[in-house]
Amino acid sequence: MEKIKNYVNGKFVEPTGIQWLDVENPATAETIATTPLSGKAELDEAVAAARAAFPAWANTPLPYRVQPLIKMLGLLADREEEISRRMTEENGKSLPDSRAEMKRLLQNVECAVGMPLMQQGDKLIGAAGGIDGEVLRLPIGVFGMIAPFNFPGMVPFWFLPYALATGNTYILKPSELVPGTMAMVTEVMHDCGFPPGVLNVINGDKQVAGAMLEHPDIDGISFVGSSDVCRIVAETCGRLNKRCQPMGSAKNHLVAMPDAVMDQMIRNMVTSCFGCAGQRCMASSAIVAVGDEMYEKVCTQFVEAAKGVRVADPLDPAVADESMVMGPVITAAAKERILALIEDGVKEGATLALDGRDLVVPGCEKGHFIGPTVFTDVKAGMKIHNTEIFGPVVVILKAADLDEALEIVNNHQYGNGGSIYTQNGYWARRFKLEALCGMIGINIGIPAPVAYLPFGGMKKSQFADIKAQGKHVVNFFTEPKIITERYWPTPDS
Repeated sequence: MEKIKNYVNGKFVEPTGIQWLDVENPATAETIATTPLSGKAELDEAVAAARAAFPAWANTPLPYRVQPLIKMLGLLADREEEISRRMTEENGKSLPDSRAEMKRLLQNVECAVGMPLMQQGDKLIGAAGGIDGEVLRLPIGVFGMIAPFNFPGMVPFWFLPYALATGNTYILKPSELVPGTMAMVTEVMHDCGFPPGVLNVINGDKQVAGAMLEHPDIDGISFVGSSDVCRIVAETCGRLNKRCQPMGSAKNHLVAMPDAVMDQMIRNMVTSCFGCAGQRCMASSAIVAVGDEMYEKVCTQFVEAAKGVRVADPLDPAVADESMVMGPVITAAAKERILALIEDGVKEGATLALDGRDLVVPGCEKGHFIGPTVFTDVKAGMKIHNTEIFGPVVVILKAADLDEALEIVNNHQYGNGGSIYTQNGYWARRFKLEALCGMIGINIGIPAPVAYLPFGGMKKSQFADIKAQGKHVVNFFTEPKIITERYWPTPDS
């Protein structure tokens, strides 16, 4: 049985005197590893190492700081398939989805390699008589990241490579449900030439996450998870004058206009709604069909297409390379929560047009599977519409026109992403300007931006003003120091 280790001060460490948690394959419920539930003592050791490494790393010339990242690109590419399979084994997403996640991880490293351009400051000559102004972007200290289970490779890399390239040191806490992916990535990073203490990985649960929030020597925290926890993260960091990036829940809407290209739209919707079993912050889980005719078409054709989604063990060789395979949800507890919400939808009076509750995958009877589930006759504000279900459950609503569709989107508590299907430029322009969502798609079911653009939502989907990844995130990891300078002439000048 593999034992996941912490990584502190340049060494892999097996903690002693603590509890260990079994890590399971959600498709089979088999234990595949154990991970340490680290506590304050283990965190203190990592923070001390990061704090000690910071001055020298911050003073390392920027071109040299990105050299380990350049090396990382090649080493990660060499193990890309191996890491993808590990991700699928412990997370349950399909192999094509894991491979796509690895591509986005690498894309973020590529972007961070450009830090010599992104971290440049500003200069204003002649701000006043004989006075010049300058803005320097300087590293701050020790940063931490509390990662979610759904993207164990990509999400940490929305932050980690940028923090290191800007001259900060880092402590990452992977999700205790999926620690193996980052354990393999850390093995690669160990061989990239980072000085000891610059990067540290502490495994554990909410106990060590809470200690990270409260630790006086951690200068900033990035967090991806539920909005309820985001609020706690934001309040704690605000009280301690600590930078934070809490990125939270979502209920992404797909708006189907009367002129949408029907076959392409339905195919796109199915991929968006049921990929990764709906367990991604950019998954669409609410469809708003505009007009009676479009509503009837969407209800009929989407349900029929959803019936065709293959649900299986994603590592089954018979389906492993298929582009659209839906695996299990992450845990038995997650399955029970989703099943309870489906029952809530029935009680609310929505029509359960496709029921995935009794699905059984042969050979994986203990796995945490739920089949594609679709509700029609859903009204805005119902619990199944208002709640982030985070599973393969889709609700379909009807709107009379674009104004009502925008009202449904904008009145929702979450505003992570939203998409419109139309060939009409006027409708598309209105939607991208008026929809209160941080990321907008036009005929795109998953409007997740590439690494060179910022990632983040609005309303209760994000409790911060600086988004993840790309040039934008440099503002989170650097302190702008403003210099105003003047030199008087001297007899020798």
